[in-house]
Amino acid sequence: MAVRRKDLAKISQYKSKQEMNIGILIFTLILLYLIVTVFTYATSKRISTYEVRRGSIVKDNSYNGLILRQEVTASAESGGYISFFRNENSKIKNGSNVYAVSPARLDTEVSAETQEFIPGDEVQKNLTLKTQSFNENFNPQKFSSVYTLKNELTGILRDASSQSKMMQLDNLISQNSENIHVGKSTSDGILVRTIDGYESLSENSLKPEDFDRTSYSAVRLEDQAEVQAGDIVYKLVTSEEWYVYIQLDKAMAEELAETTFIKTRIDKDNETVWADFSILEIDGRYYGKLLFDNSMIRYAGDRFLNIELITEQESGLKIPKSAVVEKDFYVVPAEYLTSGKSGTSQGILIRRKNDESGELEEVFQSADIYYMTEEGDFYLDPEDFGLNTLLINPDSSETFLLKEKKKLEGVYNINQGYAVFRRVSVLCENADYYIVEEGASYSLSNYDHIVLDGSMVEASEVVFQ
Repeated sequence: MAVRRKDLAKISQYKSKQEMNIGILIFTLILLYLIVTVFTYATSKRISTYEVRRGSIVKDNSYNGLILRQEVTASAESGGYISFFRNENSKIKNGSNVYAVSPARLDTEVSAETQEFIPGDEVQKNLTLKTQSFNENFNPQKFSSVYTLKNELTGILRDASSQSKMMQLDNLISQNSENIHVGKSTSDGILVRTIDGYESLSENSLKPEDFDRTSYSAVRLEDQAEVQAGDIVYKLVTSEEWYVYIQLDKAMAEELAETTFIKTRIDKDNETVWADFSILEIDGRYYGKLLFDNSMIRYAGDRFLNIELITEQESGLKIPKSAVVEKDFYVVPAEYLTSGKSGTSQGILIRRKNDESGELEEVFQSADIYYMTEEGDFYLDPEDFGLNTLLINPDSSETFLLKEKKKLEGVYNINQGYAVFRRVSVLCENADYYIVEEGASYSLSNYDHIVLDGSMVEASEVVFQ
């Protein structure tokens, strides 16, 4: 049976409905967020923060120190070539051989087979004991102990080397005693072979020219050098006490007038030493006198030392100088501070015109106080009150006009996420940091967070940490 065309199903084509791709939408939103975030970060100012911590600063003053000590010089009794029995900075006993003068240079060079100095068992034992003691007691916070160890080990080796040299010279002199003159020590002391002409200088004759390093000259007498009869060939430092003199201006002399004992730091080896202290006035000029009773041998060959007087060590809250800014405030007399009706907030009474009636009225306005003096005068932020705002004394009819301003030093505290000015009282400073008072009202506390560069923010500005 033939199917009629009209009975055939009519087929129509419809457009399919597109479904939303949630993945593409989420990706697009994330991409937009990242673009905005990167743009905001690139165009916004970067504010660094600093966590306030307790700390201390040592206040010191550096000086050019002139060393005077008990020094006895010795002169050659005859001319010739000099050979020393002992090395410089060696301890010399009274009556012991110090030098020999001969018509010709003595051959004190050791042979090639023995040129390298080999310490004996006793010397090696002493070196080992010193090193072990140092390793057991070393403290990285006291690095100056390294220099102490160095000086002790050098002293042990120097003494051992001197003993070997003495034996060699004694052997040469015994072979040719008639032509060699031996000079003996006249007292106990430390041997120094550097002569500078300051040996006879006393504190009573001190003058500014004595501290001039540019004109200072010294001569060190070497082994086998030629000398003439009467030449000074060595000196002995005969006392463990030694003195360092420094030039002071009048202000510093007055500041240190009552000081009798002071902490010092010697720049040569960063050694910290306590010294007796006194002030001298000579010909209208002021000098500081430092008396040391130890470590003399370490500086026996020095005439000048760079020395620091540690006169102050303040402790408190340590903050960077870059965080401190100055800000203007109104200063209001204490009698204008009052409380609201609830008694829980402090503020002031102000006189202003009522917007509706146009009449003057007295209104209480709470106020943030940024500092209060011992007399009770308090500081208000000009941003909270307009210029020429009239204040009312709550206990009388007196008025006070907000007009004149004073500056306060402070930092911006950001504990709450926005910048709040906090006054600081500086106790001490160095090149990079202040030590400020801890526990003061309207100030900082330990672990507070502040803006590292105070000039980059304004009061109440939101700061993200």
